[in-house]
Amino acid sequence: MNPAAAIAASRFGLGPRPGDLDRIAPDPRGWLGAQLADPTRMPAGLAGDGPAGDQLAQLRQLLLNRKAKPEEFRQLVRAVYLAEASARTEAAIAADTPFVERLVAFWSNHFTVSSAKPIVAGLTGAFEREAIRPQLGGRFADMLRAVASHPAMLIYLDNARSIGPDSPAGQRLGKGLNENYARELLELHTLGVGGGYAQADVQALARILTGWSVARGDRLGSAPGRFVFAPRLHEPGPKTLLGRRYDQGGQAEGEAALAALAEAPATARHLATKLVRHFVADDPPASAVDRLAAVYQQSGGDLPSLHRALIALPEAWAAPLTKVKSTQDFVVSALRATGGTLTGAALVGALRELGQAPFAAPSPAGWPDTAKDWIAPEALMRRLEWGARLARRLDPSLSPQALAEATIGPVAGPDTLTLIARAPDRQDGIALLLASAEFQRR
Repeated sequence: MNPAAAIAASRFGLGPRPGDLDRIAPDPRGWLGAQLADPTRMPAGLAGDGPAGDQLAQLRQLLLNRKAKPEEFRQLVRAVYLAEASARTEAAIAADTPFVERLVAFWSNHFTVSSAKPIVAGLTGAFEREAIRPQLGGRFADMLRAVASHPAMLIYLDNARSIGPDSPAGQRLGKGLNENYARELLELHTLGVGGGYAQADVQALARILTGWSVARGDRLGSAPGRFVFAPRLHEPGPKTLLGRRYDQGGQAEGEAALAALAEAPATARHLATKLVRHFVADDPPASAVDRLAAVYQQSGGDLPSLHRALIALPEAWAAPLTKVKSTQDFVVSALRATGGTLTGAALVGALRELGQAPFAAPSPAGWPDTAKDWIAPEALMRRLEWGARLARRLDPSLSPQALAEATIGPVAGPDTLTLIARAPDRQDGIALLLASAEFQRR
């Protein structure tokens, strides 16, 4: 079988299920492209309604309520986080459009909000569902605007607490700017390190974004826990960002600045580099980065055009197994391959045990994306032990040889297949498959 089917299923997707490689093999690129026809369709279980949605609404009411009992708030945050984290991971395991799910995870990681900041934990799933998924069919500028106005981001990077020093609130309270979000917006979300900005630009952008906050009540026309522009917090007067003057205009200043950052050539190159690193190789080939950056600029940052250009990159198909799976990739692909059942708290707990709990990146930079970050000896040993435990719980009729052929067959070396075939029993054979270098890579 052509290795292209395995590349499509594992590098672009989340790992094959039995039968997938046969379905993909006739047209791997077409299989991926078809998934982009409706990238904003919400998977079952992620609609945010029902009990989880009720809890989320309650959490938003409590979020900025100074009278809320701390323990009540913590319990609600834990309940919402667990429901969102397990639902998101279960959707990936069950996905019929795994390329879309990988793109959601990529952009969600690019715009990280993390439960490492406890007050944000209950909003992380809503952030991905409300600011990332709906924008996959549009422009990067639209996603950037949705992210910048989402309460999870405004709280995570402290912009909700940023006050213009010369604003009415700043003069009355004696408080001032918080530059956290402005700095990460330039360094991580748009221009990138070396993108041509200076500390003065960070400060200017922080001033421009003062007033972008989260509603405590409905006085400004926004429900509690939702985005609101608060004029009394906004720094008055003109600002200069990256050589461009922004006259006083309230919320419109921020919207214009975000649009300009999305259009910048440095942003095109930064995003192209990250996409190529994720989908091609840890050391992104310059030719692939150049092509993606050009598509970004020619299309005005149209994400479907960018995602289709990814599929067309010859470098993405030149060599299989160039990327090491992250922990989430490994767990999701193992459960997709074997039909193993792990849900709810047990699923989230397994990911946490292996070092990558959902929505829990260690910093605003998100989860890392190179081999050295995922295959340290201790981390690899935990994966092997988890794979062995999973093998013991699977359907006794599952054949290790058949499973190997259905998952890593097109890219497996003969020694790996022989080792699996000669395993002393079914469980050891499956454990060896999950431990193989071919299964650990994509």
